[in-house]
Amino acid sequence: MNIAKIPMRAVGPVKIIIDSTPETVMVPLATFESPLWPSVNRGARVSRESAGIYVTLIDDRMTRSVIFKAPDAETALKIIQEAKNRKQELQAVIAQTSRFAKLLDIHFQIVGHLLYTRFEFFTGDASGHNMVTQSADSLMQWFLKAYPVLAYRSISGNYCTDKKVSAVNGILGRGKNVVAEMTIPRDICEKILKITPEQIVRINIEKNLIGSILSGSIRSANAHFANMLLAFYLATGQDAANIIEGSQGLVTAEICKTDLYFSVTLPNIIVGTVGNGKELDFVQENLKELGCLADVPPGDNAHRLAIIAAATVLCGELSLLASQTVPGELMRCHRVLERSAKTKKQKKRIEILNP
Repeated sequence: MNIAKIPMRAVGPVKIIIDSTPETVMVPLATFESPLWPSVNRGARVSRESAGIYVTLIDDRMTRSVIFKAPDAETALKIIQEAKNRKQELQAVIAQTSRFAKLLDIHFQIVGHLLYTRFEFFTGDASGHNMVTQSADSLMQWFLKAYPVLAYRSISGNYCTDKKVSAVNGILGRGKNVVAEMTIPRDICEKILKITPEQIVRINIEKNLIGSILSGSIRSANAHFANMLLAFYLATGQDAANIIEGSQGLVTAEICKTDLYFSVTLPNIIVGTVGNGKELDFVQENLKELGCLADVPPGDNAHRLAIIAAATVLCGELSLLASQTVPGELMRCHRVLERSAKTKKQKKRIEILNP
């Protein structure tokens, strides 16, 4: 098997407040966009010279939707209402497929005589794609047996919603819903970011909020969450396609007395510390360095990973917004950093050819 090589560096340390305890964490990021490392590093420096980044895990669930066809809408409604009251039976079905999966809730939509069910599960330390599909498959068979009037249509009905932009994930949740926030003293903001708190507040309103409304963004108002998430996902063995829903999120910025309050809200971070991709040596090493392979209750390692991901996103988002307040700075940084990297490669190549 061939392995694709992607440049990877550790940035930081990032100062994060986890369970009321300050920690400093070096964060691995794998990316071809070389300016991302120093940019996130600048945000990390702000976190160290401030009180740190406070991160709160709001919710955790993975979803899969199944489509059934009922004789009519009234029958579909009666079936789903009755089934939701048989949750103990449904849990018993799931227990036969997984030691860790737990049914949290069922949502549904009825379109004509089609019944769209959205099963929501806790999946422990796994991101849970296969786990919820297997559990949903078992539940689907239970429904077809318990209610013979139903007919199967699809194991995944796009009401999940997996790897697509949607409103439903932000409203009902899919993955880890995480909020990272930091209060930055004015002098630190001016010293490291070279701008005032007011400038960050202004560009967040004009770019992230108004600009996103103009573009028709769905539950999303941010500059580049996807950049940090993709680099973090690749370095920690995640399913990279999940940056599609992961990149949906909001930035808030306001003046707190004279300082800057800055936050990122990511309702759909989909990460795990076990499962496919996590067996690779470099992934294991990175997860260990992040403290995400500890002997803790199921789910805790994945929660920690999501918390670190959110803090990393905050660092990169803050730094980019700061650079975009200054005319020409964004392009200058890319030109200088990427040209420098290219020059180093050329020198190395010459040294190999002419030892």
